Amino acid sequence: YSTRMDRRLIAAALTGDVQTLQQLFVENPLILHTPAFASAGNPLHVASAYGHVDFVKEIIRLKPDFAKEVNQDGFSPMHMASANGQIDVVRGLMKFDQKLCHLQGPERKTPLHFAAIKGRVDVVSEMLSAYGECAEDVSVQRETVLHLAVKNNQFEVVRALVDWIRDVKKENILNMKDKQGNTALHLATWKRECQVVELLLSHGANASGGLEVNATNHSGLTALDVLLSFPSEAGDREIEEIFWSAGAMRMRDLTLSPIRSPEPHGQTSVDNCISTEANLRQPNDLMEYFKFKKGRDSPGETLSALLVVAVLVATTTFQFGVNPPGGVWQEYYKPDRKNGTTSGKAYSAGQSILGSTDPVGFGIFIFFNSVGFSLSIEMIRILTTNFPLQLELQLCFFAMYVTYTNAVITIAPDGMSLFVTLTVAIMPAVIALAAYLLRQHRKRHTEHTMEP
Repeated sequence: YSTRMDRRLIAAALTGDVQTLQQLFVENPLILHTPAFASAGNPLHVASAYGHVDFVKEIIRLKPDFAKEVNQDGFSPMHMASANGQIDVVRGLMKFDQKLCHLQGPERKTPLHFAAIKGRVDVVSEMLSAYGECAEDVSVQRETVLHLAVKNNQFEVVRALVDWIRDVKKENILNMKDKQGNTALHLATWKRECQVVELLLSHGANASGGLEVNATNHSGLTALDVLLSFPSEAGDREIEEIFWSAGAMRMRDLTLSPIRSPEPHGQTSVDNCISTEANLRQPNDLMEYFKFKKGRDSPGETLSALLVVAVLVATTTFQFGVNPPGGVWQEYYKPDRKNGTTSGKAYSAGQSILGSTDPVGFGIFIFFNSVGFSLSIEMIRILTTNFPLQLELQLCFFAMYVTYTNAVITIAPDGMSLFVTLTVAIMPAVIALAAYLLRQHRKRHTEHTMEP
């Protein structure tokens, strides 16, 4: 009997049939106290999700505790109404208890968080106007409602949030950071959301105590660093211009251009200059000064430096492959009893002297020289990925390696030809695979740092 009544109650919640609810309650006043509701969710969850306002009000009148209960997935009725955009139900629940906005669901996300994730602008606006304190609630990853709206590409929600922040003068929300230290501006830049970046900067950057354009995350990156630290995409130039016009800076500019206080009575900071010069003379400080810093050195300069190093390594290893240590034989020699030459090994003009006299040393030399040459070619290939004339570049790389392979095989002694051939033939594939796996690992690490 109770099961049949439970089914009738759920059916009434699905259709918003208040009369049936009242009738069932008269027949069995304990119908709303069944333990089955604790796991599957109570009728208020169902009615809230479907937007049956009158049914919701009646349920709350009969059983107020239902408003704070969560179902087996961790959602309260306010979560259900907010995520589904049921604005009238949200108003009714907030009229009953405004603090329902603070209820935490999965990952400690509140109803406001889910409304922002789903793009329910009217629900977000209603909650903010009725109970603005919920705007500072954070998830388990310390994400605010603004973080979540940016991450889920909900521009209209972001605009509503920024307008509300400006009206109530709560600019501190713009600068709140998630677990990785990223502000909403960091995330908008990382996701290349040009409209959001422009909106955030235009509404907050020039206000007193407003948006901190040069805030850094836990990796020491400003939002401008985030833009310039990843491969260029369409629209990046436009975003970069927006940043420059808002006074954005890179971390290296912030660290190299500190604000200095004026010296009293016009005195110069001679002592500071002397101490700085003395510090730079220390070996450890010099190494630290010249060490590459991601937040300080620009990607363009780094690309140029890496290309120079890669080309230098490729040139050097190619020359060593063609002209191995010790040189090559200039004549042919073959032991022959007829002319009394029976000692030594046979060799041919053009073969490596080191290979004939020390096969082990020659094998080690060829292996590591081929590793260096293959790595340098792979580096050049990666660094020139977005260059024009890609087909021509790839053909050049292929021709260069074929030439290197042919040269190394030619100078190899007869007894080492197989080893040398296998080494130089397999090396490019091994290097390319290792480079690919390393890039994938670093990509996953970067994504984990930027996004929980």
